[in-house]
Amino acid sequence: MAVKEILKNITGDFKIQLNDTQLNQFERYFELLVEWNEKMNLTAITDAEGVAVKHFADSLTFYNYIDVRQGAKIIDVGTGAGFPGIVLKIARPDIKLSLLDSLNKRLKFLQTVVDEIGIDAEIIHSRAEDGANKPELREKFDFAVSRAVAQLNVLSEYCMGYVRKGGYFIAMKGPEMNEEIERSLKAVKTLGGKIEDVYEFSLPCGGGERTILKIGKKNFIPKQYPRISAKIKSNPL
Repeated sequence: MAVKEILKNITGDFKIQLNDTQLNQFERYFELLVEWNEKMNLTAITDAEGVAVKHFADSLTFYNYIDVRQGAKIIDVGTGAGFPGIVLKIARPDIKLSLLDSLNKRLKFLQTVVDEIGIDAEIIHSRAEDGANKPELREKFDFAVSRAVAQLNVLSEYCMGYVRKGGYFIAMKGPEMNEEIERSLKAVKTLGGKIEDVYEFSLPCGGGERTILKIGKKNFIPKQYPRISAKIKSNPL
C-alpha cells in the first residue's frame, strides 16, 4: 500500500485532515527519503508503514495538542531528515518554517525535498547552540520544536533560546517521561520557561507510546545561555 493511503487511513481522527495534494506531497517525500537514504544515513525506518506511522503521523500529532495561529514562525531544531518540520509545513502551508541542522549533506537533502514537493522553508546550517546566539534567530520564533533524543534538560538549553517571550518550546519525546521531567525543572526555569502541559498518547498501528511537552517561555533567556556544547553535555543544568 502506498504511503499516502496508509497515512490517510491512520490519521482519520487527527485534528488536521490532509487533502489529496498534501497526501501526494507526503508520497514524494517518502520516495526521496528512501532514495537518499541509500547514500547517507537519514533514518533506520524505510518501509512505507513505518515511515507513515513513526515519522509522518508521529510528527502530525503536534497539531492534535498544540494550537498554532495562522502564519506562526516555527523552527525545527536539529531537524535531521525533516521531522517534524517538513511534515508540519505540508499540513499547514501558512506557517513560516525554519529547518536547522549542523550537517551540510542533510541540508542538501532537505533543500531537495522542499523544492520537489513545492513548499517554502528557511534552511539554516548551524549547531543549535550557535544559532540561538545569533541576533537574527535569538528569541524570534513562536515555536521551537524538536524530536531530538537528548535529555530534556539538555534539549531545553539547545532550544529555548529560539523562542520569543510568550512562545513555546515543544519537545516531542518517547514514553515514561516523569523522571526526566523532574530532572529538567531547574533547567527549564533557569532558561525562562515553565512546563505547562504534558500529553501522553499512543501512535496508531502499534507505533509505540509518545509524549509531547508544552513549555511556555515566560521570561527572556539569560544572556549566558545557551553555553557551548561541551559545557551543556558535561554540566547540564
